[in-house]
Amino acid sequence: MSDKAYIFWDNSNIFIPAKYAASRRDGVFAEQLVRIQFDNLFRLAHAGREVGFAVCVGSVPPELRAVWDRLRATGVIIELYERGAGTGTEQGVDQCLQVHMLRVLADVRPPGVAVLLTGDGAGYDTGAGYHADLERLHKFGWGIEVLAWDAACRHALKDWARTAGVYVPLDDYYNSVTFIQGGRRMVPLSLTRRPIAAPRSS
Repeated sequence: MSDKAYIFWDNSNIFIPAKYAASRRDGVFAEQLVRIQFDNLFRLAHAGREVGFAVCVGSVPPELRAVWDRLRATGVIIELYERGAGTGTEQGVDQCLQVHMLRVLADVRPPGVAVLLTGDGAGYDTGAGYHADLERLHKFGWGIEVLAWDAACRHALKDWARTAGVYVPLDDYYNSVTFIQGGRRMVPLSLTRRPIAAPRSS
């Protein structure tokens, strides 16, 4: 078994709930000014372990180009998608991340630890979606970690992650993984209380 971390990061499912967290924690105007501190969030995800693979999927607002470039420099694969012209919503992001999860399941031996940054358990009832693919990984011996904003994480995903592996509420690290543009700065990240999952025998 390997303690390497394999990170699957849905940026929209992290950023959008962060706006609501900011409104509660830093005031209503913070909702439009909150930003993710990507370096600290990545550190929280790998928690000092060797990274076997990391991918972040999101959409392509030009103002984030410098952020994406900085993440790429750490070895994170960035896959960006245009928003649909008709709906304004992201197209294919979930499916892209799921493809990477299933490729890791098929190609990586021995199992490592799958770290999912999301909150979305959509599709589980039909055997689709992130939750279903995490269960597939778990079945084959992978350690499981889910990092999400507590209010945005589906209860079924949260409860299962606590039973099968580790659930990490990002709320506990709010001041380290976010900052307010023109206002509050981030505080240094401490990993002393960060729980860690381990692979298991399949």
